Amino acid sequence: MDLRSLRYFVAVVDQQGFSRAAETLHVTQPTVSKMIAQLEQSLDLVLLERTGKRFTVTDAGQVVLARGRALLAMHEELNVELADLQQLRRGELRLGVTQQAHQPLAPLLAAYHRQYPDVELKLFEDGTQAIEANLRNGTLEMGSLLDYAGNAHIWTEFDSLPLVSSPLCVLAPLASPWRGRPKIALGELADSPFIFYGASFALNDIVTDACAAAGFQPKISGRSGQWDFVASLVRLGVGVAILPQLFCDTLPPGQFSIAQLTEPALDWKLRLAWRRNSHLSFAARAWLTLARTSGSVPTFGHELSH
Repeated sequence: MDLRSLRYFVAVVDQQGFSRAAETLHVTQPTVSKMIAQLEQSLDLVLLERTGKRFTVTDAGQVVLARGRALLAMHEELNVELADLQQLRRGELRLGVTQQAHQPLAPLLAAYHRQYPDVELKLFEDGTQAIEANLRNGTLEMGSLLDYAGNAHIWTEFDSLPLVSSPLCVLAPLASPWRGRPKIALGELADSPFIFYGASFALNDIVTDACAAAGFQPKISGRSGQWDFVASLVRLGVGVAILPQLFCDTLPPGQFSIAQLTEPALDWKLRLAWRRNSHLSFAARAWLTLARTSGSVPTFGHELSH
């Protein structure tokens, strides 16, 4: 029994005859008769009791008719749903977004929504390490990950696309000893308290490794996963922070000392990642296409005026 034979059987009953069913199905009458005979043979049941040119539906035929209608309706619904997915009239995009990526990704997300308004954006906001874990276990299809020396090994299991690059800067209180300086060497911060980030934030590793290379271990005075709150703590003198210039540029002037980090100079590089050789939904493929065609990777970096 297959869907085609069920469709022929339903058509014969609905049209009250083999000839009219053949016309509806755009096939010959012998083809319809053959399909009904094959269906009865496969079930080893009589579905239509024939009397000359007339027929009645047997009790077994009534069961097959009801179930057949349901199966054909489900098949039609399945085709419609799949077509909607392919044409992005429905679906969801499960995307991991680091909290630091809001600013550079917001225009891309807005463009995606304008182009595919019926696709639901399911955004998972966390640090790089949490997003990486959820990409591995399949909870997320795609996500933004930081690209730095400490996670170089992951790019053998993930495909990726560069999204944004921004120099890391020193954010310090306005009355700091470095006020007015355009650049600060990391070693000059050895005696300063640092404000770090949430436990799953890769920026912790970037800063800790750089401090170790500069010959000191940072003294941590506080932690927060929200950059705005980190900036508030810096402004109130709780410590200094290392943050991308793209964020520092959004801070109100005259409230902070901001300088580009040197010795070493470090960049905050964000990549769009997905599991290598994994199946991507139509919604995810559309997101990837948009990210690839949105233009060159934004680079934030210029002389600081704070």
